[in-house]
Amino acid sequence: MIIATATFPISADVQANGDAIRALMDEAAAANLRLIHFGEGALSGYAKSEIRSWDDVDWTAVDAQIAGVAAHAARLGIWVVVGCAHPLEPPLLPKNSLFIISDQGKVAARYDKRFLSHSEVTDWYTPGTDPVTFEIDGVRFGCALCIEVVFPKLFAEYERLDVDCLLFSTYACNSQFEVMARAHAMTNCYWASTAVSAQNEGDLPGMIIGPDGFEIARCPSNHSALASAEIDKMAPRYEVAWQRARPGRRRPTSLEIHPHRLS
Repeated sequence: MIIATATFPISADVQANGDAIRALMDEAAAANLRLIHFGEGALSGYAKSEIRSWDDVDWTAVDAQIAGVAAHAARLGIWVVVGCAHPLEPPLLPKNSLFIISDQGKVAARYDKRFLSHSEVTDWYTPGTDPVTFEIDGVRFGCALCIEVVFPKLFAEYERLDVDCLLFSTYACNSQFEVMARAHAMTNCYWASTAVSAQNEGDLPGMIIGPDGFEIARCPSNHSALASAEIDKMAPRYEVAWQRARPGRRRPTSLEIHPHRLS
């Protein structure tokens, strides 16, 4: 399976965001890609940046753009994972979400960010509660958002859920996030895709990482663009990381396997 991470300059104009997303979807479909992955808040805009107050958000327009992206996914026959705020009934704050849209044009699932910063949980978002996984053509995906990258237990949880590729979306411009994303991919021996906004990718590129922690593909800086890579579980390059290290790390410790070697 070939997937893509996509980047473009996110704005406060949800129509413009939707148009940019659909244009990149066209590129992905023309290249016979199976899934395209977008950054945090890619459709709605991100709180504290494009969104200065929830009172300014036209949720009807947001819903219309989600529907437009879903309809386009059905026309093209590709899967889309896109960041977008999701409203709740007041006084509850919205969720910071990733919408998983199938190649049939259906919202197959929605991941709600679970780990929030102090300012997010105080002023901006309601936290989610559960991990989300979904499967395409035998490849299992999981989702994470922004500051969640600093919580190793979340990424280990997805390994236990048999995820093959972790889709990590963020708006933040933080070079340490790249280090941590690579480390999580290598430690858990799965592929990872990082999707960011073009205006913030100087210190964190949109990229796809192999289960050995090394970069496979990268989006050009400060562009509306995508980068693609194949998830091939039998690739010789990943024999150690995928076929040996991943199952090996699930076994008990050596001392549990070989108690007679205890001194």
